[in-house]
Amino acid sequence: MKNYACSLLFLWLSLFIMQTPALAQQKLDTLLVVRGFCIGAPKPQGVDAFVTFINEELAPRKVNTLILRVDFNYQYESHPELRDTVALSKADVKKLVNACKTNNIRIIPQINLLGHQSWANNTYNLLRVYPTFDETPHVKMPVKYEWPNPDNLYCKSYCPLHPGVHPVVFALVDEITEVFETDAFHAGMDEVFYLGDDKCPRCSGRDKAELFAGEVQKILDHLAQNKKELWIWGDRLLDGKTTGMGIWEASFNNTHRAIDLIPKDVVICDWHYERPDQTAVYFAMKGLRVITCPWRQPNVALAQVDDMLKFRAAATREMKDRYQGMMQTVWSGAEAFLDGFYGRKIDTEAGENTPWNTFRTMYAKIIDLNAPTKKERKAKKKKQVS
Repeated sequence: MKNYACSLLFLWLSLFIMQTPALAQQKLDTLLVVRGFCIGAPKPQGVDAFVTFINEELAPRKVNTLILRVDFNYQYESHPELRDTVALSKADVKKLVNACKTNNIRIIPQINLLGHQSWANNTYNLLRVYPTFDETPHVKMPVKYEWPNPDNLYCKSYCPLHPGVHPVVFALVDEITEVFETDAFHAGMDEVFYLGDDKCPRCSGRDKAELFAGEVQKILDHLAQNKKELWIWGDRLLDGKTTGMGIWEASFNNTHRAIDLIPKDVVICDWHYERPDQTAVYFAMKGLRVITCPWRQPNVALAQVDDMLKFRAAATREMKDRYQGMMQTVWSGAEAFLDGFYGRKIDTEAGENTPWNTFRTMYAKIIDLNAPTKKERKAKKKKQVS
């Protein structure tokens, strides 16, 4: 009888140990549906190191969504003329995909659509190869870039009404979503300053909000053909003038009205880096799912986690699941981030305000959410006594 009782106790303990991670995971999924990480995709020589980072750093921290900004860092077959000189192969991508599958991480590739077709004095591949797609061909790239400048040049955009642009970019989207074996695509669409330009023969005089919403709709409709979800950054849907959020984190060219024109099944990545502005509430009230995105200020990230938890806890039944969670953003390539994360390079000027420290700090807080609450500990103790 004693041996039987011991066997039962051993079985119960084994089941408890096996179920504890699952129960903890379930608790975390209830509090923060999305626990994300967004970064530039690694170059081919950095793939193995990034796979190690997925296995040893992302997975233990319960990250469940990885957005990789791919852009032209892939050996496209549909448009090989748009490849970067050094770009990921299909085999490289499969290493990343398999690492994410093993760790139950949803992987989502990004190609910047509409805006961010240049940076500083460099024109990116799409407009360099297809210059007729440029919304503002009259704005010439400077030898030395400075902001502000007379042309208000931040980044170039493609013309959303050019008849040739979508067959090209959608071919890239289809190819990249297929090789990444994903059910979603991130289209970027942040910081679009050039849109509906007065000198554009197609866009001149058109409502900028309608142009922006039309491009979102066009991308969404294309993705829907293969049952894929659209994610975008949220800044162009906020009114920068009325809110005082400024020209970067919100719109000064009236695209904000597009929030009432775009479909409700678009996922919004709502980024605020210097202040924990609570615009997630605004997006949720407009019927959109929203993810809050910090960058390099740990204290801001911690406040944003608290806010997201509060929003979900206090929301109506209809709005609760629109508050999807948190996503750490990194605005460098994977290699530069890993150098900082592993201490190979020290940013003495930034001090604690780095993306790698923000990542560590935010996810330490998120992991702590799995710890039993005082009420749960009390209930467990009571059960053991009885």
